[in-house]
Amino acid sequence: MSWTAAEIPDLAGRTAVVTGANGGLGVETASVLAAKGAHVVLAVRNRAKAADAVARIRSESPGASLELVDLDLGSLASIRAAADAISAANEKIDLLINNAGVMATPERETADGFELQFGTNHLGHWALTAHLMPRLLAAPGARVVSVTSTAHHMGRQLDPRNPHLHGTYDPWKAYGQSKLANYHFALGLQREFERAGVTAQSLMAHPGLSHTDLQVVTEREGGVGASGPFWRWLAARTGMTPADGALPQLRAATDPEARGGELYGPRFINSGPPVRLPLFRPGVDGAIAILWQVSERETGIPMRIAPLGMV
Repeated sequence: MSWTAAEIPDLAGRTAVVTGANGGLGVETASVLAAKGAHVVLAVRNRAKAADAVARIRSESPGASLELVDLDLGSLASIRAAADAISAANEKIDLLINNAGVMATPERETADGFELQFGTNHLGHWALTAHLMPRLLAAPGARVVSVTSTAHHMGRQLDPRNPHLHGTYDPWKAYGQSKLANYHFALGLQREFERAGVTAQSLMAHPGLSHTDLQVVTEREGGVGASGPFWRWLAARTGMTPADGALPQLRAATDPEARGGELYGPRFINSGPPVRLPLFRPGVDGAIAILWQVSERETGIPMRIAPLGMV
């Protein structure tokens, strides 16, 4: 029997933070969590779109408990401010869904000089997760869900001497690298949780091919040339709806049977109901070690994990 959002248990009393909750998979995820009773923090970059998202969620769930926080994952200063605001308003965070991302953009840099895709998709979420760690550890059995992609299979292990691909940039190469970083981050974070003996868990999900604004933005920005219209057309013709595409990350976040270190995605690679998938990537130990080294070096933010009450 296929897993659906109807199987999500009552989330009353839980606090969930969803990045990129102003559209696409993010607003679908936020909407379902709110309908199930969670207090949902929508961490967003586009305030105008966020207002529409809030209106939509409230129309579907009039009693929804929502909080709106400005977040630009391309700015460490913005991430720090968002984390401070979230931490000030919430004593604990039960779910952190690192959903936001960019895909196959022209070569650009974040406010801190990072390659845009690696900086936004991974380093931004690294920083946010690290800043929110005390609130995550304050919640029994908190979950961090990293949203990766089937494109992680075309990613290559980070070169610590050139993580921003200076002189070798290609839009899809950079996207694959960032999505593989999401994959390795989720696995590495689970290992750190287990090492520290805490109850928090790290899981990951991928949405397959979902028909969202992601392909439209990729085509508009022109980073991938002639392939942009093809991917937009393919997503429109064969992609899942955003509601269906959000199910893997919702299952990773809420299924009582899910466990840290697991990957959820569509049964048929790019479509189908959300299922637990096997993990395929050799050499993961070395890749995780390099990712931790590069992430701490580039952001200046360590990933400190200690049981509550310990330094």
